[in-house]
Amino acid sequence: MMIFGRSQMLCACALVFLGADAAMAAQGLVLRTLSSRPDMISGGDVLVQITLPAKVSLPEFGATLNGRDVTRLFRPNRTPGVLIGRVEGLALGKNTLEVRTGASHRGQLELINHPITGPIFSGPHQKPFICQTEAAGLGPALDTDCSAKTMVAYVYKSNQPPPSGMNAVAAALQSPFKPFEPSGPRPADLAQTTTTEGHTQDYIVRRETGTINRAIYEIAFLHQPGQPLPGPSTSVPGWNGRLVYSFGGGCAAGYRQGRWSEMLDDEILSRGYAMATASLNVSRNNCDDVISAETMMMVKEHFIKQFGLPEYTIGSGNSGGAIQLHLIAQNYPGLLDGILPTSSFPDAVTLIPPAADCFLLAHAFEIAKQPWTDDQKTAVSGYATWKTCTGGFIPAFPQFSRPAACDASIPKELIYSSAKNPKGVRCDLYDNQVNIFGRDPSTGFARRPLDNTGVQYGFATFNAAKISAEQFLELNERIGGYDIDGNIVSARMVADPMALRTAYQTGRVNTGSGGLSSVPIIDWRRYGDPYATIHDEIRTYSARARLMAANGRADNHVVLTLPRGVDIRGANFRVDDTMALMDKWLDNIAKDTSHDSAAVRVARNKPPGLVDACWTPQGEKIAEPQSYDGPGRCSQLYPAHGDPRIAAGAPLANDILKCALKPLNPKDYTQPLTTDQLARLKAIFPNGVCDFSRPGVEQQNTKATWLKY
Repeated sequence: MMIFGRSQMLCACALVFLGADAAMAAQGLVLRTLSSRPDMISGGDVLVQITLPAKVSLPEFGATLNGRDVTRLFRPNRTPGVLIGRVEGLALGKNTLEVRTGASHRGQLELINHPITGPIFSGPHQKPFICQTEAAGLGPALDTDCSAKTMVAYVYKSNQPPPSGMNAVAAALQSPFKPFEPSGPRPADLAQTTTTEGHTQDYIVRRETGTINRAIYEIAFLHQPGQPLPGPSTSVPGWNGRLVYSFGGGCAAGYRQGRWSEMLDDEILSRGYAMATASLNVSRNNCDDVISAETMMMVKEHFIKQFGLPEYTIGSGNSGGAIQLHLIAQNYPGLLDGILPTSSFPDAVTLIPPAADCFLLAHAFEIAKQPWTDDQKTAVSGYATWKTCTGGFIPAFPQFSRPAACDASIPKELIYSSAKNPKGVRCDLYDNQVNIFGRDPSTGFARRPLDNTGVQYGFATFNAAKISAEQFLELNERIGGYDIDGNIVSARMVADPMALRTAYQTGRVNTGSGGLSSVPIIDWRRYGDPYATIHDEIRTYSARARLMAANGRADNHVVLTLPRGVDIRGANFRVDDTMALMDKWLDNIAKDTSHDSAAVRVARNKPPGLVDACWTPQGEKIAEPQSYDGPGRCSQLYPAHGDPRIAAGAPLANDILKCALKPLNPKDYTQPLTTDQLARLKAIFPNGVCDFSRPGVEQQNTKATWLKY
């Protein structure tokens, strides 16, 4: 069952005064949590900041937690009149922190603590759940929540070039880092680096790994062994005060702890940024953005309690990682201050229909009586090439829709089979997020928003006279849909109305609203449309269209496009350093003390030169507005295409899961249809065809954020 609750972004907490009037608030006594929201604490401790009223001296200050004196935990901060303390020993559930500053000033704050194993807002833990701590080098799991001991190790960057004869691709993939023994001598090949703050030091990185929220997390930053670590009230050379949180790609069901790809990024670490990630922030380990948001929140909370509050947290992610960036920024604002999606998709839920359509089209072409050329198939698919379907979507689709498409780590005897194990683990995307979508009482399976009722496949292609009326009719007669087990059947799909409502209301669809309306976004990709890649240009423009529809503007969204196969960090194709530009953008926003809206301040404070742009294969930068079908050079160099829904008449935003219907109208077709052909078309669509000029069924902007399930 889903529980909905609306609340504001993290840290700032309302102070409940005891025995005092409202005038006391004006005197400046303020309590707030720094490491997390006060109702979403984990691990039994929390970092608290107390701002004392004017003219209150430290001897007058005292604090208790559940009646126990914790005054000694608070220390003066660099700001006069501000105390910071890491309050430990919280009981599970509700706790009360009470502060007194003399005889008349008292305040209290309710703190709600959760287990470090979670959950906090994602709903009941997924079961079964396969532990993989040993594969991550953390030893056997210590409990059924896959906990493991925290480990710290060091690596260093070698100043030696890759071996001679190694090709450029292999050299780029080779990690520049080697193990470092803190108690041993400094290696002869130890490199040095200079951070964004101007500190030059040996290039040694501290790596911490452990488990939080049943995920394996990693935190890394520059640190000289034997020297003090940064803390909530102290800073040290090496860390520049910024945190980069990394999200991994793919999209598959969970039921396992998973592992992450190599997180250490030379370009980021060398400049003094801290990095963090966790295995449940990798979509191929669990394509559930709510669990990802919860895990990210808890790992960031741990980071803040140990090392201090980052000035900014920048999210970075590719493909399925970009999906997480968009949805976490929209639905859990405040966790990420700026996002850098690459090869992006707006979300997973609206990606599935084009993937499903690809498989259906391939099947319809295979059984068709009418002949089809590859050019005609391409036109109906909407993509730059039909191979995008045959080489891109079709191999990937089972992990979205077929319940038996589980990871190899899941024991076969646990996996769903309609005949042999009807109560087994279902690994389709919707059952993977059953806490959100809920269960259909008639089947016990997750409610599903998948629908193609009324969709006229090849509608735009037919009107462009690229296919015949007979091809158009037969295609729509044979297209079919998927049953609940992901098998192709002759009947079209009908979405569960509650699933549709849930998808929009809870933010499973990127609607361009919530926190997305005012978070800085730099979206870049290498152009791959002609190369049968699912990471096609249209996804970026769909995301921008949604921002425009929700907010009337999209000036927080910068689009950068590069030629395929080019390393943006190469000398000839550097994209002006997107991380540094995002850093500067956030710094500018922080310095803007106006009372204008967040959206206005974000738009106003872009660094000079941070504008839409593309790069030619020869390395020329073309700075011009990027659009789906604009007249500029970038659109000519890197034309965007579409997908089966857009080829069927769907809008650029491509955010309609189930279309509104309208009566079939012969005037909608530019090619003539005979009386018999019109009769066949009416038989295919007895209730009408898609009216894409209207919002979809249950379509709405996501309004509530920080939902709990």
